[in-house]
Amino acid sequence: MVVLHTLSDFIDGNYAIANSSPSYWYEGHCPHGELLRLPRTPMSEAIARSLMQHLARDESYSREGKMYGILLIELPNGEQRILKAFSGLLNGCSAVKGWVPPIPGRDECALAEARTLAQLDAMKQELITLKQLKERQEYETLYRQQEQQLQILSDRHRDCKHQRQEKRQILCQTLTGVALTVALEQLDEESRREGIERRILKRQQSQALQPLKQLIETADARLRELKQQRKQLSRQLQAQMHAAYSLTNFSGQSLSLQQLMPGGSMPTGTGDCCAPKLLHYAATHGLKPLAMAEFWWGSSQDKIQGEFYGACLERCQPLMGFLLSGLPQMPTYNAAIQTNPAGADGQISKPGSADLVCVAAPLRLSAIETTLTRSLPIIYEDEWLIAVNKPPDLLSVPGRYSDRQDSVLARLRNLLPDGMEITAAHRLDQETSGILLLARNRQTHRQLSCQFQLRQVHKVYEAVLSGLVTADSGAIALPLWGDPNRRPYQKVDEQGKPSLTHFRVMARQGYTRVEFIPLTGRTHQIRVHAADAKGLGMPILGDRLYGCRAEANRLHLHAKELRFEHPQLRETFHLQTKTPF
Repeated sequence: MVVLHTLSDFIDGNYAIANSSPSYWYEGHCPHGELLRLPRTPMSEAIARSLMQHLARDESYSREGKMYGILLIELPNGEQRILKAFSGLLNGCSAVKGWVPPIPGRDECALAEARTLAQLDAMKQELITLKQLKERQEYETLYRQQEQQLQILSDRHRDCKHQRQEKRQILCQTLTGVALTVALEQLDEESRREGIERRILKRQQSQALQPLKQLIETADARLRELKQQRKQLSRQLQAQMHAAYSLTNFSGQSLSLQQLMPGGSMPTGTGDCCAPKLLHYAATHGLKPLAMAEFWWGSSQDKIQGEFYGACLERCQPLMGFLLSGLPQMPTYNAAIQTNPAGADGQISKPGSADLVCVAAPLRLSAIETTLTRSLPIIYEDEWLIAVNKPPDLLSVPGRYSDRQDSVLARLRNLLPDGMEITAAHRLDQETSGILLLARNRQTHRQLSCQFQLRQVHKVYEAVLSGLVTADSGAIALPLWGDPNRRPYQKVDEQGKPSLTHFRVMARQGYTRVEFIPLTGRTHQIRVHAADAKGLGMPILGDRLYGCRAEANRLHLHAKELRFEHPQLRETFHLQTKTPF
């Protein structure tokens, strides 16, 4: 089965890429603790985009959303070739001509897998039957009817009670002695009879519901039992597969998934993703990886078709260190660092003074220059705070998982002598560029955070929208709510938090350049206010998450101005940067 493809199968022989800096690193620590890395380069992305074009021509690839990947490799004779892989099964098949085969182990478990899947399918059908039990609907219908009957009785009893109260008042005014006592006792007896009537009706209703209730409780007990059995079967099958799956790295070492993740909770599909398939095949065939790229294709609730993604956190990332072991060191691709970070990119002004260009301390810039893999221009710094011009696609602060640690905060903490005291006063989206303010001690952080919370910080953003907007200026006030099933996606919802943004159109040339001034700081506020039909109805250029389909190399949103009161100097600082698009 041919799985090695020539470059000409994917890109033109004259194809050239001006910037060779990677946009992502597949990385992990080997057993000895060394950090090993494999880049996703512009070349590998170009190859992957060519594969996307192939997938787009065949509707069968869009029926089921999944991850696809390519690996650019070098043969022993120095020639370059391409491997391609898919995650899981492709149209029900694990081995497909022209694609990297699955990791050894699936065939050994094929019989057990087929038997277990048949059992799981039978359980699934029984679960569906139990959930759709006709007695459930009968119970609900009868219960609603009984509630209506009980409500009618309660309304009648309430009216009778009011009438008895009126009669008591009249009797107390017109009768005395024994006659009054007898009349009041008659009214009390009516009240007791109504209470008995209510209790009898509820007992009769309960007796009518009881047979249905018992059937439903029996069905629910069976449901719980089936779910537990299904979970145990799935775990048993996964344990068998994880023990059988064997991965090989570039040092020639082979280990099973069970050995690589002992005692770990491995999700379904571990070992079937693109990256492990590609690296295992390269390692077992003496092929040298140069670059890799993975992307999503097909429908999905949380992923975007044609978008590049890194190693998945639960299945692939824990295996990366082992898979890359023995791989020759990759070049670092260090980008040039601006030694005069303010210069043309940023400036600071104070009221009543000329614009001042702020140059950061040379020693610190030297450390940054020799350590960072991408530029991180410092606009302003003193002993209390730092302001940087954050590039796009860099987190403001570290994420939750190990592959999302690279960030502005992490870089500054690693580079500066007082780095561990630094804290971000606010955040920018990963895709957004612009001014990010950080405090160098707790007191400054509290004071800056207070200004942001009280909306005393003036923020100005510039964006390019993906089409023409008719309004020249105005305000957008929409309640925003974070959809828990599509994090970090935000949507307009009446139950959400209020948000307010002022806007002004700067220019119209096919696209629309807009200045935004957010008065609140909700997640993705400007992006939703631009894209939603109740806002401007036009997503920001490059904002795939909120519906932009136009070709763009980045999210065209930049935080260009920040005005605040310096917590220690008690002066108003106005930081500005040039919009890079």
